[in-house]
Amino acid sequence: MAFNASVRNFIPISELHPNTTQAKVVGVVIGKTDARGFPDRKNLGSERFTFGFTIKDSPDHSINVSSWGSEEYIIGLCGSFRTGDCVVIENPLVTPKDPEKEERFCPATPSFYRLLMTETHSQIRLCADVEEENRLLPLLHVPVKDPRDFYTLGDINANGQSLDGFINILAAVRSTGEQKFFTTSDGRKGQRMEVKLFDDTVNSFPLVCWDRETIQFMQSLTPKETVLFISDARVKFDTFRNGMTATATTKTIITINPDTPEANQLFNFAKEFSESGALDETDNQSGDDIPLDSITDVLTVSQLRSKTQDTLDAFYAITYAFISALPLDTPSKVVRNRCARCRVPVAEDVMVCTSFSCAGQGQELEMFSGFDLLLDISDHTGTLQSCYLSGTVAEKTLGCTAEEYVNLSEVGQTALKWRFLLERCKIYLKVQPAPKFRSGWRISILSCSLADSVEVKQSLETEAL
Repeated sequence: MAFNASVRNFIPISELHPNTTQAKVVGVVIGKTDARGFPDRKNLGSERFTFGFTIKDSPDHSINVSSWGSEEYIIGLCGSFRTGDCVVIENPLVTPKDPEKEERFCPATPSFYRLLMTETHSQIRLCADVEEENRLLPLLHVPVKDPRDFYTLGDINANGQSLDGFINILAAVRSTGEQKFFTTSDGRKGQRMEVKLFDDTVNSFPLVCWDRETIQFMQSLTPKETVLFISDARVKFDTFRNGMTATATTKTIITINPDTPEANQLFNFAKEFSESGALDETDNQSGDDIPLDSITDVLTVSQLRSKTQDTLDAFYAITYAFISALPLDTPSKVVRNRCARCRVPVAEDVMVCTSFSCAGQGQELEMFSGFDLLLDISDHTGTLQSCYLSGTVAEKTLGCTAEEYVNLSEVGQTALKWRFLLERCKIYLKVQPAPKFRSGWRISILSCSLADSVEVKQSLETEAL
């Protein structure tokens, strides 16, 4: 990708030096921090504001940019563009890096310099040149670090506390959590969001984001269809979770769907893994990652259906309903075999996994069996068909493992079916959009148990009010 922007009087990042005057630089914003205020040492009681961002103008060249000034100037400047925008910077000051500060707080760049924007002399504007945009936008898919230098999520978990520091991660987006707001002890407002990552070694791994800019960027991504190369993520052992976590910091640069062989292979795996239903099945291994006692909305079948018409977001609910269809006397509709390496469903008579993105492709198949059945639930307002009951949730509900179920006689399987069929149950549900499903929604059972008659009565009385 040749850089020929000089015909438009742009100076390439690779040619910047402290003697450069009246510089005009074009680049795509690959990372950006929030605006922050700091006490002004020269004017006690007042604050100076700052924010920083990183631009790239070629596959091998990027540079950090910072700006200081009044609150009004910095807030306005920071809000005038986003990560992924192409911008033109006019008349910045080119200064040598402060190695210690850059190493601790700023993204790694190959340039020996950084750009400083001042309120009185510098300007920034969105690039209006379509040809330049077409040249720059593909750079959003080029990692700032060696694309082969990364850890899998399995590597991170395996190495544990020895990895306390900054590393590169290649992973797919599984889900984005809810943005949560808080106020610090000194009155400053903040926010936090957790993103769940996955790859072919780990089904769920937390990435914590604190900056509004990073959170907005992550919220724009499509879960299960986006691969990230995360440069300089901070990883550490979380004693509360008893596991490893990653955090996006001011050093972190996140590259979406990198154009690399490793990322393309992971993208294919993520797509196939998701489409197979294996990713949803792992949601139900432990009843999803939401505490059941936090689910409080009690809805009838009719109300559940109405809610799917009013929202595009996943939601949780409790319903008191009868199990009206339960195929426990048909083992072929109850237990599914999966590859132990990639968890994609496999036929019982195959010798190797047929998933082209499986890490064990071509090797002897290692297989496991688990519950994976569809049931219908009904109440006096209607029926929800094809609700998923799988994994450990199914084991807890039925009181046996998949292996134990398979070994039951036909009489035993039928007896198990009639323990639940047409019985009123208390059912915790997760309802999530699923465009490929006929209904447009996937309904997963997080917990199912025979209902207490007193609870059912109270629920019906509340509904009647």
